[in-house]
Amino acid sequence: MSRTTTLTVRLGGALSDFVSANVGDDGSYENVSEYIRDLIRRDKERAEQEAFSLLKAELTHAFAAPEDTYQPLSAAEVIARNRS
Repeated sequence: MSRTTTLTVRLGGALSDFVSANVGDDGSYENVSEYIRDLIRRDKERAEQEAFSLLKAELTHAFAAPEDTYQPLSAAEVIARNRS
């Protein structure tokens, strides 16, 4: 089940002006909530892409290693190694 959270954010000066310029008749968003949700979604996507890029880099590095450097491990050894 999805839950809704209400947040209160105080902005002043240049930040408030910037938000106002992006909301309403002259902006890309109908209201401040829509704008904030979009910013959060974009930041979430950025964080997920960053995590994916790190994983991809690790896998690329691992698969580039010479095959003779690989060591066979049992499932129990993998589990034990990951617990420590």
